[in-house]
Amino acid sequence: MMMNRQYDMDWIRVLATMAVFLYHISMFFNPFPWHVKNNDVSSTGVLIFTLFNGAWIMPIFFVVSGISVFYALERRKGGEFLKERFIRLGIPLLLGVFILSPPQVFIERLTNNQFSGSLFEFFPHYFDGLYLDIGGVGNFAFVGLHLWYCLVLLVFSLLTFPLFKNVRGHNVSFRTIHFVLLPLGLFVISLVDTVNLGGWDLHFYLVLFLYGYYYFSKKEFKKAVKVTFPLHLITAIVTSIVYIVLFIEFHPQTWISEVIFDFVRVVNCWSWLLSIFNLADKYLSFTNVKLKYAGEASMPFYIIHQPVIVLLGYSIYDLSWSIPVKVIFLTVLSFLTIMFIFHFIIRPNNVLRLLFGIKSKKVNMNSEIKQQM
Repeated sequence: MMMNRQYDMDWIRVLATMAVFLYHISMFFNPFPWHVKNNDVSSTGVLIFTLFNGAWIMPIFFVVSGISVFYALERRKGGEFLKERFIRLGIPLLLGVFILSPPQVFIERLTNNQFSGSLFEFFPHYFDGLYLDIGGVGNFAFVGLHLWYCLVLLVFSLLTFPLFKNVRGHNVSFRTIHFVLLPLGLFVISLVDTVNLGGWDLHFYLVLFLYGYYYFSKKEFKKAVKVTFPLHLITAIVTSIVYIVLFIEFHPQTWISEVIFDFVRVVNCWSWLLSIFNLADKYLSFTNVKLKYAGEASMPFYIIHQPVIVLLGYSIYDLSWSIPVKVIFLTVLSFLTIMFIFHFIIRPNNVLRLLFGIKSKKVNMNSEIKQQM
């Protein structure tokens, strides 16, 4: 059975990729640990942007991924789906671990005075211990640094495939009450710490991935969000303000304040997810040449954006330029560099397309022919 393509999901994926790009630009300037830091990290404006963006950016990727799995299993057999997961996630992950991560770890070690020497001299040391955290002592980035998303999504896909195969999403109805039950469940889950990546815990992402598959992919979900959208948008804006003020002015010190802080943060994340999906459904349910190009570029863009930012950031981190000048310089030059690499190097080459998680040009042409028939 052929499913209608959800163009709003394509737009969300593209725009979320751009949001991640800007988030990592902000990591160069904010006070949080990162691979390379500017010599001045005092910008309150950058910190506010980081807090606002970081509250929902990675969660939305896992919701969209859950929705994508639902539609993928509608048109592919189980074996084809798993093969596609390994190719489109596993190969870029290996590229990240062995090619893209070493220069970033090298720069981190240099700027933290943990190593002195050239990149060539550092390569043998890349396998000295596991890289577990920024500023640690291990070098081998076995999760590919920012490509941890590919590893986690691959693991989630393998773990949930038996569940999705036996409990399909058709009979899972969505009711308005879920707008209360789901965030409460997420809040309880957020209180349990296992492995924190991208600002949230792994099991938090897993639940959102499952929500994406079973609920966010339903027509009933879109109808319910449309009716309640004003409430979600107001809640998102208000909780963003409260969350940011709490973090900057009254960072939680007691367990009670931490619980309150977590609750506000979860409600904020949930409200933005609902608001974004409704806005995308209303305004972005269409396709054009720009979406086709950007959709193809989004995966390579995601893969190479952080290494480019780290390398360019390292070239200016100790200069005396003002923060606004560095923000503009790093944002513009990083974007142009990434797009140049994609358009002129990756896009025309089928081998590189495979390494960066996109289909070969021949496959794309066949797919377009099938869609026109």
